[in-house]
Amino acid sequence: MAQETLLGIDVGSSFIKGAWMDAETGEVLARASHPEREEMPIDTPEPGWAEQDPDRWWNGVVRVVQTLIATEGVSPQQLKGIGIAYQMHGLVAVDKRGRPVRPAIIWCDSRAVDIGREALQELGEDYCLKELLNSPGNFTASKLRWVRENEPDRFREIDRVFLPGDYLAWRMTGKAGTTRSGLSEATLWNAKEEKLAQRLLTHYGIPERMIPPATGSFETPGGLTREAAGKLGLPAGVPVSYRAGDQPNNALALGAMDPGEVAATAGTSGVLYGITDQPLYDRRSRVNTFVHVNHEPEQPRYGVLLCINGAGSLYAWLRRQMGWSRPVSYDSMNQMAATVAPGSDGLVVLPFGNGSERVLENARPGGQVLGLDFQRHSPAHTIRAAQEGVAFAMVYGCRIMQQMGLEITTVRAAHANLFLSPVFRESFRHAAGVELEIVDTDGAVGAARGAAVGVGLWTLADLTTRGLPMVSLPESETDPKAIRRAYSHWEATLRQKIHSEV
Repeated sequence: MAQETLLGIDVGSSFIKGAWMDAETGEVLARASHPEREEMPIDTPEPGWAEQDPDRWWNGVVRVVQTLIATEGVSPQQLKGIGIAYQMHGLVAVDKRGRPVRPAIIWCDSRAVDIGREALQELGEDYCLKELLNSPGNFTASKLRWVRENEPDRFREIDRVFLPGDYLAWRMTGKAGTTRSGLSEATLWNAKEEKLAQRLLTHYGIPERMIPPATGSFETPGGLTREAAGKLGLPAGVPVSYRAGDQPNNALALGAMDPGEVAATAGTSGVLYGITDQPLYDRRSRVNTFVHVNHEPEQPRYGVLLCINGAGSLYAWLRRQMGWSRPVSYDSMNQMAATVAPGSDGLVVLPFGNGSERVLENARPGGQVLGLDFQRHSPAHTIRAAQEGVAFAMVYGCRIMQQMGLEITTVRAAHANLFLSPVFRESFRHAAGVELEIVDTDGAVGAARGAAVGVGLWTLADLTTRGLPMVSLPESETDPKAIRRAYSHWEATLRQKIHSEV
């Protein structure tokens, strides 16, 4: 019997990744990424803006799939389903011919902060927090309102609005659709009434016709059209059977599906995503709650999300700025960080230089390097301080989540990005006081696993048991007390330098 397989695509703001997976065992048969080296550019036509061309995502998906197909032992003929993970909170607006009317406004764009703040005041906290579970903030709905206010000619051209993953599913299937989890991340879903957020749509002047119909995350909008199949090199009709934002999908990839389970990632942004069966919310919207991929009214599941915008983006910036005569790898930077003691000899990095930070109530303080001593501090100190800054910012958010009622004792993360660094892992684990489990997976693998459920080859229970390879790492020799002291100094610096300005 021929080997049945699944395809996962993860469309981030830095890279597009793909994974080809054995449907029986969950074994990854091939991986691919585009671009191969440098991150995809993010356009910033104005300070605080962040945009990308949706067609660049589609072309990257085509490149990734073609690379996977070229891998020895991979045959598209037994492909049973496709899953898509995508960068959350983006806005893709298309006209009646399906062409984007403007570049996509992506997750780290800050232009709609004031619009969301005013909506919270006008609609009231009870409605926004108890029914939407969030302030409209800087999420997709507020970005669309910004287009209506500032680009009325473009707004009149809009036929449909998509989240990034919905846009790619539409390119593949020709069917316009979204998910309940996706509408939740856009603040377009009323979690209390389990339906579209009509009151917010009316308040923002958004016609309901612009919002595609919503289904569950594991439901199939359709199969590959002949045109899409021809470009991708895949059989026509293969179902696109799963879609999810990158953080709910990361939780799925790590087997975090039930209350008490927490997933972490430190790619372009640093994220904690804790599962609960209660519609919890933070009155200051420093962390956010969304409908999880396996949510059902009779068995509710929500994800409480902390996002630190500047994580891998800070590390990539630091690598570019160091001025080395030849490129230095991230692995070499991680090794340099390990030569410095916890606390970085008093050097503190506040990693808030990538747009408005929700954990700081949508303030934009910018990244800051504090306590720099020209006689004592080397590049290695700066690298360690940057890793500590991201890890400690995530710990700061973790404590907010605990104050909301989440019990966090164990956090699970993929063996990728900043979690490849022993310094980063130790800084996070010891400062947070949690157990840290590392899994060999990524977003594309998670999307393939979701596709397996969508086509009925796996059950939801299989996601927590089948093919989750745990990574065994050496015990740390770092003094936990030294890391906790470093965190206390970092937090005191944050409160002094930023909270006085917020």
